[in-house]
Amino acid sequence: MIRRTAILPASIAALLMLAVSACQPASAAGGAVRLPAPGVDAPRVAAQTVQTAVLAGGCFWGVESVFEHVKGVRRVVAGYAGGSARTAHYDQVSEGDTGHAESVRVRFDPAQISYGQLLQVFFSVALDPTQLDRQGPDSGTQYRSAIFYANDEQKKVAAAYIAQLTAARSFAAPIVTQVVPLQAFYPAEAYHQHYARRHPDDPYIVYNDAPKVAHLKQLFPELYRPERQVVEVRLH
Repeated sequence: MIRRTAILPASIAALLMLAVSACQPASAAGGAVRLPAPGVDAPRVAAQTVQTAVLAGGCFWGVESVFEHVKGVRRVVAGYAGGSARTAHYDQVSEGDTGHAESVRVRFDPAQISYGQLLQVFFSVALDPTQLDRQGPDSGTQYRSAIFYANDEQKKVAAAYIAQLTAARSFAAPIVTQVVPLQAFYPAEAYHQHYARRHPDDPYIVYNDAPKVAHLKQLFPELYRPERQVVEVRLH
C-alpha cells in the first residue's frame, strides 16, 4: 500500500507506471470504453434542486478529479464513508481497519445530469469495478469500490445497473462494487481536496488519475467540463 502523504518523488515514477490499473471492459482491446446508459434511472427533476451521490473507487483524488469535470456537478468533496466519525482521519483510515472507504461526495443538479449517468461515468472511466479491495497501486479495504446509496431510488438504480452490466458481460471479470446504505460522509483533510488540480505533475496523478479525466473527455464529450469551468471544492 502506498500512503500518499505528499507529492511522490520522481524516482518511483517508473514503478507507479507499472502499477497503473486502467478500467478494462471485456469489449475493450486496451483501454476504457463508454458503457451503455442505465436501463433503470432516476427521473430528471425540473425544479432547481441539488442531490447527492457518494461513491468510492480507490484513491479519492482520481474519482474527485473525474467528477469535477462533469457538467451538472455542483460540488465535489473527497472524504470517508463506511466507518465512524472517530476514525475518519487519513492516518487511521490508511491502516485499513476502520471500515471507511476513501470516497467522494458529489452534489449534482438532477435537471442537468441523472444519478444513473453519474454511475455510467463512474463505471466507464473512474475505476475498475472488478478489483477487490484495491485500485491500481493501492490495496486495502479503504480502497474498495462502493456505491453508498442515500435512498431506495438510488439503491434500485445502482443494483439494476450492475445487473445490466453483468448480463451484458461488460467486464471480463465479475463486478465486486458494493451497494450499501450511506450512514454518514466525513470530509477529508484540506490537503486532500482538489489534489489532482493542485498537483498535476505529481507522478501518482500523472500515471493513475490524469488518464481518467482524459477518458472522460474522449468518451463523454457532451458531459465533459473543461478545466477553466471546473467546480471549486467546498467542504460543506
